[in-house]
Amino acid sequence: MKALVLAAGYATRLYPLTKDRPKPLLEVGGRPLVDWILDRIGQVREVEEVHLVTNAKFAPAFRSWAPPGLVVHDDGTASEADRLGAIGDLAFVIERAGWAREDLLVIAGDNLFDFSLADFVAFWRAKGRASALALHDVGDRALARQYGVVELAGDGRVVSFLEKPDDPPSTLAATATYVFHRDHAALVSRYLEDGNSPDQPGRFVAWLQAREPVYGYRFDGAWLDIGDREQLREADERALEWRRRCEAGTEVQPPSG
Repeated sequence: MKALVLAAGYATRLYPLTKDRPKPLLEVGGRPLVDWILDRIGQVREVEEVHLVTNAKFAPAFRSWAPPGLVVHDDGTASEADRLGAIGDLAFVIERAGWAREDLLVIAGDNLFDFSLADFVAFWRAKGRASALALHDVGDRALARQYGVVELAGDGRVVSFLEKPDDPPSTLAATATYVFHRDHAALVSRYLEDGNSPDQPGRFVAWLQAREPVYGYRFDGAWLDIGDREQLREADERALEWRRRCEAGTEVQPPSG
């Protein structure tokens, strides 16, 4: 299995913080946000390589930060006007890295959570030839309008995926954390060739679940999709609290977002 962190956005809602610095490298709890994601990925024994895809503007910053072994891909774009989009970047890395026959763990670089990726991958593996996405119950239909919303069958299979619906059929929000079976990762190029939107990875999931088995992994822990200053502040406070518990010897689990 290969892991990919999507980090090619420009985070304009966080300007001026992100005008010259990519959102995943903003500090949360005294560390770059993306470091917390790498901690989670490191718990998955199946992951053989970790890659990150970004744009030409932020590639130098990511390469300066990157720990040993992490591969940084520059997608060659320089602004919101010419960006490839999340699915476009996924296709870019699949082709560039030769991943057409690889199982893929894909995570957005601004996505913080406290569930175990190892448990998520084990859930996915038990489903056979299928893909999976992590789901968080936001508990409120008005709030759910801000996210990709999923409906599940009794066996956990995704039966619908709607991006920011006006009338959400459930409160289960997709968290931009996916495992794509190698057969399904190979369909990304077909999805794009058919003229579908290259942005928002949930759109590929919506397309895929109508053709192939995709399952939802529900978790009960914390999750933050860091899109504004308030969410960034909340993430920083949670991470600092976890570090304090670690130093006091009362915390043994990895940090929540």
